[in-house]
Amino acid sequence: MRIFNKTLTGKMALGISAAALALGGGTAFAAHHEGKRGPDADGDKVVTLAEHNAFAAERFAKMDANGDGVLNAADREARRAERFAKIDANNDGELTQEEMQAHKSERRAQHQAKRAERGAERFAKLDTDNSGGVSQAEMDAAREARKVARAERGGKRGGDRMERRGKRGGDRARGGKRGQRAMAMLRKADTNGDKAVSLEEFNTAAMARFEKVDTDSNGEITADERKAAREAMRAKRGERRGQGRKQRQSSI
Repeated sequence: MRIFNKTLTGKMALGISAAALALGGGTAFAAHHEGKRGPDADGDKVVTLAEHNAFAAERFAKMDANGDGVLNAADREARRAERFAKIDANNDGELTQEEMQAHKSERRAQHQAKRAERGAERFAKLDTDNSGGVSQAEMDAAREARKVARAERGGKRGGDRMERRGKRGGDRARGGKRGQRAMAMLRKADTNGDKAVSLEEFNTAAMARFEKVDTDSNGEITADERKAAREAMRAKRGERRGQGRKQRQSSI
């Protein structure tokens, strides 16, 4: 029986810390996200300032693991301890191989349930007459709709999908850039440099993000504004990657 001590390895501890930050930090500031995990509470594809503020407050509370009103290293430690305790089924302060396998199986089951849910949603979208089955005509109509959508976006859909897939693979290989971006957001929010983010600093950073996406300053973020924000982010990442390649080439 293999046993893992509560101290864990540095690599695993860092991974849990990054995951905890990514859980709240990335989505808290990204006001253009929608759906069940985003600020668009009523699902009307418009994020109001009230919805944004409520979502930001919820994410801050979730990240503030010890409830002291400040996001800092103590919260990351509390999140690590919480994660460890969840896996440590018998509460003996050590993780056995069986406990870790059980946790892995639970996560796999959750992922499968989510995939099944997404599959059902896709099927329901195809079944336009709600007959419980998809006819050839419905499949043809869906295929034509996808062609039109690709044409309207200038044929970018396939390239964007490949870019996202490549990025996900690259993120895993580099230890998870998503968590790194979340931590970078928190560092930027720490305006007084005390290595902690107060509720005021968090709200200020979140509001700045909302105002940046809300280009017409009407207190609402529409689907078009979210789309424009995503495209701007992709363009900025592409520019940074291009600059990085040039620097590497010049150093050879």
